[in-house]
Amino acid sequence: MRILLAEDEHALGEWLTKALEQSGYRVDWRDDGHLVERALVDHDYDAVVLDLGLPGRSGNDILRRLRAQDKRLPVLVLTARDSLTERVSTLNEGADDFLAKPFALAELEARLTALVRRARGNEHPRFACGPLQFDTVSRHFTLGSENLPLSPREHALLKALIQRSGEPLSRQQVMDRVFSDEEDVQPSVMDVLVHRLRKRLEHSGVRIQTYRGLGYVLELDSPG
Repeated sequence: MRILLAEDEHALGEWLTKALEQSGYRVDWRDDGHLVERALVDHDYDAVVLDLGLPGRSGNDILRRLRAQDKRLPVLVLTARDSLTERVSTLNEGADDFLAKPFALAELEARLTALVRRARGNEHPRFACGPLQFDTVSRHFTLGSENLPLSPREHALLKALIQRSGEPLSRQQVMDRVFSDEEDVQPSVMDVLVHRLRKRLEHSGVRIQTYRGLGYVLELDSPG
């Protein structure tokens, strides 16, 4: 799951980035409103964690612009201003959820997971494609009734695909979710990962299909 963290408190931003990455999230941290807007144009995210008091452009302005463009990206607002008026105003502007500082990391993660599930039209704490399931609590894959052992990169790739099962993810979108920006990744590495996952899913009724010009799609095998 790729998250955009918009937070100008550097101690909090550094801690949240490390903590969320240790929990399996891919985090892009920006500390200025203009940089946040640029990131939203340049990258594809599963959710935004948005502080309202950003320099450059406020979180309220960013939220209003997102909704004016009819972008349905889930937004979790973080703020120290925990008044009823503030909460109502922020939710009316289009926020999906609201968390006041200070907060517990476990609650933030639970709320993020719930937001992405709802955005995908799935309230259950699992993502599924036929017999393949990913439990967002245990962070384990199962295929039928059996656990599916995966390397960390295989896990990251399959998680990105199952979160958008039935929808194409471009090669760049997949690369963004599986590899960090610092790594010099050769295209052949992605080909090897996809090949390995296809072997693991062989005869399961689930496949990774490549559609030219669109990207990769996790889908059920066609009957017959």
